This record gives sequence, C-alpha cells and structure tokens, in this order.
Amino acid sequence: MNAPAVIRLEHRYTAPPSAVWRALTDPELHARWWAPGDVKAVVGHRFELDMGPWGKQACEVLAVEAERLFSYRFAIGKLDTIITWRLTPEGPGTLLTLTHEGFNLDSAMGKTAFEGMKPGWPKVLENLGRTL
Repeated sequence: MNAPAVIRLEHRYTAPPSAVWRALTDPELHARWWAPGDVKAVVGHRFELDMGPWGKQACEVLAVEAERLFSYRFAIGKLDTIITWRLTPEGPGTLLTLTHEGFNLDSAMGKTAFEGMKPGWPKVLENLGRTL
C-alpha cells in the first residue's frame, strides 16, 4: 500500500496577497483562471467546481485565514483530496504555496488524477498570474 501522494508547488506573484486572495475566493475571478464554482471563504461552505470534461467536483471549505490560508476538500466521494493555498507576503508581492494532498495511488482514479494534476498545476498557477 502506497502512502497518499502530495503535490506541492510555490509560485511568486508581483500582486499583493489581497489580490491573490480575491482571485482564490471570488467566484467570477476563480472561473477565469481555473474553474467555475460558488467558491466562498467560509469554513463549512460546500460548493462545486465545474472541471469541464472531468465533471462537477464537490468541495467543502476546511480552513480560512483571510489573505493567508484557504483550504478545502476537493472531489468529495471521488478523489477525496485536500487543496491548500498559503499566501506569504514578499515585499509588494506574494509567495503562493499550493499543496494538493491525499491522492490514493493504489486506486486507478487516484493515480490517473495525480499523474494529470502534477504537470497541470503549474499551468493553472500561470493562468492565475495572468488573471492577476
């Protein structure tokens, strides 16, 4: 049995944490750089992200620290992973640390998702930068 797999990436943006935070938590902005959905920075809030060909994925907000941390369970009942966004001020900009954890590599779905998301996340983070 494999330990659950983790994707961890860092990306620097010239925008301040307040702007990055808004892009992570405002549904209209979120749809521009990743996926449409009723995202809200409220612990316990349940929402769906429309992942196009992969369907709508149920999510639930787990932790919120305004302009610092946003974490939610992703693809509940399917992948059951956790996505955490950490924002660290760096001068006038922001260091964003993305952690996507809990991929079950012993399941075909978990392994396929991990292998697809590992190279896909850097592109998503670039899209976020363009939205900022």
